[in-house]
Amino acid sequence: MNSMVITKDMTINDVIKKYPQTITVFNKFRVDSCCGGGQAIEKTAMADGVDIEGLLQALNEAIKTDSEAG
Repeated sequence: MNSMVITKDMTINDVIKKYPQTITVFNKFRVDSCCGGGQAIEKTAMADGVDIEGLLQALNEAIKTDSEAG
């Protein structure tokens, strides 16, 4: 079962607020989490020319790894 907690429709600010560990993922993918933070992940990622599916996978992996470690 491949259920993603973080989806392309969520805003970047909401994701970072709920899962602060995702900041490093946004930075790694060079997604504008500052000025583009109020937009949906999909919209900002498209504007920044980022692979949305890869980004979502990395974000969900980051929160999964963190929750398993805790």
